Amino acid sequence: MLTTLVTTFLLSLAGLILSSVPALSAAAQPSVEVVAGGLETPWAIDFAPDGRIFITERPGRVRVIKDRNLQKEPWMEIEVYEAGEAGLMGLALDPQFERNRFAYVAYTHRDSAGRIRNRVVRLREDTAKGKGVIDKILAEVRGARNHDGARVKFGPDGKLYWTMGDSQDGGLSQNLSSLNGKILRMNPDGTIPSDNPFKNSALYSYGHRNPQGLAWQPGTGRLYATEHGPSGFQGCCRDELNFIEPGKNYGWPVIRGDDTREGMVPPILHSGENETWAPAGATFVTRGPWAGSLLFTGLRGQTLYRVVLDKNDPRRVVELERHFARQFGRLRDVVEGPDGALYVVTSNRDGRGNPGPNDDRVLRITFK
Repeated sequence: MLTTLVTTFLLSLAGLILSSVPALSAAAQPSVEVVAGGLETPWAIDFAPDGRIFITERPGRVRVIKDRNLQKEPWMEIEVYEAGEAGLMGLALDPQFERNRFAYVAYTHRDSAGRIRNRVVRLREDTAKGKGVIDKILAEVRGARNHDGARVKFGPDGKLYWTMGDSQDGGLSQNLSSLNGKILRMNPDGTIPSDNPFKNSALYSYGHRNPQGLAWQPGTGRLYATEHGPSGFQGCCRDELNFIEPGKNYGWPVIRGDDTREGMVPPILHSGENETWAPAGATFVTRGPWAGSLLFTGLRGQTLYRVVLDKNDPRRVVELERHFARQFGRLRDVVEGPDGALYVVTSNRDGRGNPGPNDDRVLRITFK
C-alpha cells in the first residue's frame, strides 16, 4: 500500500513538472513572421540547396517559395484521392538534389480497380521547364480516408523512411505481412536495404496507429516519431512520442498510454487521458536557445510542443513546453531551415479547422 502511494505521488509530481516548465527568458523570446499565405491545406515542407522552399498541398500540388514569394504556378500537380485525411502528404528532397534533382512524395490515390492506395514516388525536376515529373513509383500500400500516415524523410543513414498508418484497421499494425501501421525504410530507389530488421521487407518498426512525425537526434542518430492516439469508438487521447528502434513492436492496438505488455514498447511520453495533441511533424533544433530540443506540432492541440530529452537516457523526457497555443490554429509541420530559423506550416483549411483570411500559412520563427 505504501509503495503504491509513493509511486502515485511520484507520477503526479512528474506530471506537474512537465506541465509547469518556466517560460523562456525575455532575452530569448520568439518572433514570428508570415513567409507565405493563401496555401490550400499544406502538409510538408523542405528546402532546396538554392534557397527554394518546397511545400505539398493536400489537393495534389507541389508549390515553391522563391525569394520569399510563393510562385503562382505549381512545381507539379498530381492526381490524388483527397478525402478525410488523404491526399498529397509527405515530401523529402533528395540529399543530392543539387546533382540529381530528385524529390520524393507520398500520396493517396485510387487504383484501376477503384481501391484506395497510398504510394511513395520519386519525382525529378525538369530543369528546362522548372517543373516536376514522376520518375518512378517506389512502393504502394493499402490506404483509406484516414490513418494514411505519410511522413517521408531521409535519415542520417541515407535511407528513405515512410510512416504508414493502419488505414483504419488496427489489426494490420500487428500483422508483419502488411505494410500498414508501420514505419518503413527503403533505399532511395525503392529497393529493400539488406540491414533492415525483417529480411526482404521494408518494415523498420510496427504496432503503430498513425505516425506522422520523424526526427533524428543530431550526434546520436536516434529516431523519434510522433503518433496519433485513439479516438472515437477506440477511446480518447494518449497521443504518443516514441523512441524508435529497429524491429520493435510499439503495441497498437493492444497497448496504449501507460499500458505494458511483454514484447511491446510503450511511448516515452503521451498526452494523457484528457488531452489531445494530434501530433504531426517533428524536428530537432540545432541552433539558438532551443538547441538540442525536439519540436513537434499539434493539430487538434493547436500548439508547438518542445521536448527536452535526457542526454544519456533516450527514453527519458526532462521537460515538455507548450508554445503558441491556439495562436495560429492547427499546426501540421515544423522544420529547421538552413538559415537556422524554424518554419511551421498551418493546417486550418483541412476541413477540421477555422481558417482565417490568409490561411493556410508558412510561419518563420526566430529569436530576438
